[in-house]
Amino acid sequence: QVQLVESGGGTVQPGGSLRLSCAASGRSFSSGCVAWFRQAPGKEREPVAALRWSGGNRVYADSVKGRFTISGDNAKNTVYLQMDNLKPEDTAVYYCAARAGRIVLSALLASTSYDYWGQGTQVTVSS
Repeated sequence: QVQLVESGGGTVQPGGSLRLSCAASGRSFSSGCVAWFRQAPGKEREPVAALRWSGGNRVYADSVKGRFTISGDNAKNTVYLQMDNLKPEDTAVYYCAARAGRIVLSALLASTSYDYWGQGTQVTVSS
């Protein structure tokens, strides 16, 4: 059974940092890709960042470019999201997603590209 478990969420002041982790178990995603999405209250889920293991390609939503960094440890089947200079509008539930198979770069930030999802972790940015 495949499981994705996120951790690292919490409450932080504007300008602060958090690091989210997503540990996968049940199968390897070394040939596929992983991503982070988020959903704020009353809004639709939106992409944040994605990583394609083959080639190490990374893509980001415009709203987080320059502030967030996605990385991964293939040996540990774990992906991270380093979030710096956090803003109140980053407040949301953050979800990890994974796909075992190959994918084109242009589809990395599409939620429909992913087969497995975590349960989410809350990030609150507030003074």
